[in-house]
Amino acid sequence: MVTFELDKTATLTDEEKKILKKAKGLPITFDEDSPEMTADMEEAFLAARKEKPYSGELLTLYVSPSTIEKVKSMGADYIAILGKLLDKAVAEYHVM
Repeated sequence: MVTFELDKTATLTDEEKKILKKAKGLPITFDEDSPEMTADMEEAFLAARKEKPYSGELLTLYVSPSTIEKVKSMGADYIAILGKLLDKAVAEYHVM
């Protein structure tokens, strides 16, 4: 496992921007770890999603700046992370 901490103040160099632009135009390469999805695989994926669709309710929630800072450091999908953490906390909560 590789751990990497993103420097939020870092900027891409012109060379890095060129590399990324070039990579964006390259074709996808499939291999044994990441094979191309067959029609059967796609059908199974869609069936699983229909069986257990994502649903939720829009919620406005005020969270402390320190919590937001910490969860943003977990990745770009920090809102999804907060949702999962809230779901887990509610599931484990016991009324006294």
